[in-house]
Amino acid sequence: MSAALALGDDALVLSHRLGEWAGHAPVLEEEVALANIALDLLGQARVLLSQMGDEDELAYLREERAFRNLQLVEQENGDFAHTIARQLYFSTFQRLLYGELEEAGDSSLAPLAAKAVKEVAYHQDHAEQWTLRLGDGTSESHERMQRGIDSLWRFTGEMFQPLEGLDLDWPGLESSWLRSVTSVLERATLSVPSGARTGAWSAGAGRQGLHTEPFGRMLAEMQHLHRSHPGATW
Repeated sequence: MSAALALGDDALVLSHRLGEWAGHAPVLEEEVALANIALDLLGQARVLLSQMGDEDELAYLREERAFRNLQLVEQENGDFAHTIARQLYFSTFQRLLYGELEEAGDSSLAPLAAKAVKEVAYHQDHAEQWTLRLGDGTSESHERMQRGIDSLWRFTGEMFQPLEGLDLDWPGLESSWLRSVTSVLERATLSVPSGARTGAWSAGAGRQGLHTEPFGRMLAEMQHLHRSHPGATW
């Protein structure tokens, strides 16, 4: 499995999920923030998928089993706290990964990583600030934030499955991720989930082309226009 394909699919799918907030974000400022994060991810997806072939064909004409994104990023938005929990987990992973790739400098992904690491540092900060506000806010916001953190925990182990062509210290990356996320959750007065992140009681076979039920519906919506009007241009 190509790392460019896997990371490109992560960015593409999460970009679409965040785009679903357009017109539904809780405040106008968040409407803009989530749209900007979605556009950053879409830009990353275009660069990565272009390394593998025609970006439009890869995005709009592949079947579900051909996608190699993490199951985490395909999960439905849920409420705002649920979306923020997903963002905290994934943006922390992305910043650490792209930081490693930028420092290594010997990968075809290094130029992208050097640019993207600045973007995902903002994404991570955005998620952390909202986690702190919601976790240490009202009893209702705390409860919803904890629910989001707990429900997505079982999808996080998949992020650290080694990707072909990326010679990285994956266990070290995972340890750094755990330290960073734990620090944010503790400052937000939230509990670090105790459930499994890998193994039989966890989730995570997206890299092998196995996806969860919400992904099929999302893909049908994302590909509908292109499949209905093949070859159409603006």
